[in-house]
Amino acid sequence: MNIYNRTSITKDLESNADYDVVVIGGGATGLGVALDSVARGFKTLLLEQVDFAKGTSSRSTKLVHGGVRYLAQGNVDLVKEALYERGLLLKNAAHLAKDQTFIIPNYSYWDGIFYTVGLKVYDFLAGKLSLGKSVHIGKKETLKRISTVKPSKLKGGVVYHDGQFDDSRLAVNVAQTCVEQGATILNHFRVENVTKDANGKVNGVVAKDNETGKSYTFTAKSVINATGIFTDDILKMDNPGARQMVRPSQGVHLVLDKSFLPGNDAIMIPKTSDGRVLFLVPWHDKVVVGTTDTLLEEHSLEPTALEEEIKFILQTANDYLTKPVSRKDVLSIFAGLRPLAAPKDDSSKTKEISRSHKILVSKSGLVTITGGKWTTFRRMAQDTIDRAIQENQLPNKPCKTKELKIHGSTSTTDRSDHLYIYGSDQKELHKLIQQTPHLGNTLHPELPYLEVEVVWAARHEMARTVEDVLARRVRALFLNAEAAIAMAPRVAELMAEELGKDATWQQEQIAAFTKVASNYSLQR
Repeated sequence: MNIYNRTSITKDLESNADYDVVVIGGGATGLGVALDSVARGFKTLLLEQVDFAKGTSSRSTKLVHGGVRYLAQGNVDLVKEALYERGLLLKNAAHLAKDQTFIIPNYSYWDGIFYTVGLKVYDFLAGKLSLGKSVHIGKKETLKRISTVKPSKLKGGVVYHDGQFDDSRLAVNVAQTCVEQGATILNHFRVENVTKDANGKVNGVVAKDNETGKSYTFTAKSVINATGIFTDDILKMDNPGARQMVRPSQGVHLVLDKSFLPGNDAIMIPKTSDGRVLFLVPWHDKVVVGTTDTLLEEHSLEPTALEEEIKFILQTANDYLTKPVSRKDVLSIFAGLRPLAAPKDDSSKTKEISRSHKILVSKSGLVTITGGKWTTFRRMAQDTIDRAIQENQLPNKPCKTKELKIHGSTSTTDRSDHLYIYGSDQKELHKLIQQTPHLGNTLHPELPYLEVEVVWAARHEMARTVEDVLARRVRALFLNAEAAIAMAPRVAELMAEELGKDATWQQEQIAAFTKVASNYSLQR
């Protein structure tokens, strides 16, 4: 039985409009909150205006990490919490999150000592959930492991361990876990207003199904605003005079061919010209390079990289690599907006604006969670529902997510077949191929994705558009934008068949996806 059938879910909404918790926003934070809520036994509804992880949550550096940089800033509590959560995530989503070794190349002896000592502290803070010991290695071993790093004046390297994952795949699997636990989870469903009782307390939301244009009113004991960079939009629905809570900071990543970093190790460059660290991380047989930190005045669903950000990443990568990187080598470029807590003064130093999460309860009782990062999404959710309980919006029930396995979780060491990301669902995809052999066809010669993945995404993973599939169910758009654009017509055809759509829908989907995808290509 397919429990993700949108038609039957929306039909149920007619007679089922009362909830304990309504969560607005389907990124990492909102999905985490919905999962924590439903796991405690609360009747839960989550509404996402576009698609799960459409915004910031699909555009991360793909790291599950404590944050070496925060340790350097002396933020020990934040690092300790993140390292603990990293350990839980690697256990609970074992198919998507894995141990990744990083090497910090040292060009002075002092750096070698400094980072070795610092990372021993990092290991210590991870405690029992440590992924492995940090060690100093010599020049010869460093060059053997990262063959493309510049050898001139290289003294050695420091190896440490952190986590690496697929962000939007995790979002989809968390959404599935929510549904399996009994929550109602809907994408392409936009909240248009909050409702209030006679005392001015928020008691629900008005939302519109983007596919049908139909509006619904839902009531809730607790309404939670988990909309990331759109936090202020919801706060203004509640109170038009609300102070700005969030300041968007843009982070840009470039994706390169694996030949720029042929081994299994990632590189961490601890000091760049803008004071941030720069990562080069192996990911799905490509290399993700980033990130930047640029404060912006406004937010959007499709942020675009600034020319100076592209130049900064290329320049910094070229400072360290023997194989020169130029614009023509960039297979995909993606920009994400971090929802940083807006500073009370005019400070523009984003690296000094707190990365820890904050929970705010408005006079109306609207609960807002902002800040944080993917690594700590489970803990952020726990704190949010705990706060709703403290506010007497919900009865006191304990958190259940520490040991809760995410849909698909299964330990895997063989990542040679790209279908490993489906975890325990992988055998079902192979079964579908046996039944319908053409589903084993690849969608493009330069990427491994198969036709079966499109059918699976539409049937079991709540994908409703070509972009949902090519950006977030499979990661084609993030790995090779031009290949993704070439795949769109066949994806539209397969989806139309699965979802009962016509030729006009297919053409509209191809056009819409091509428009979005052109932002991800430097070749256009």
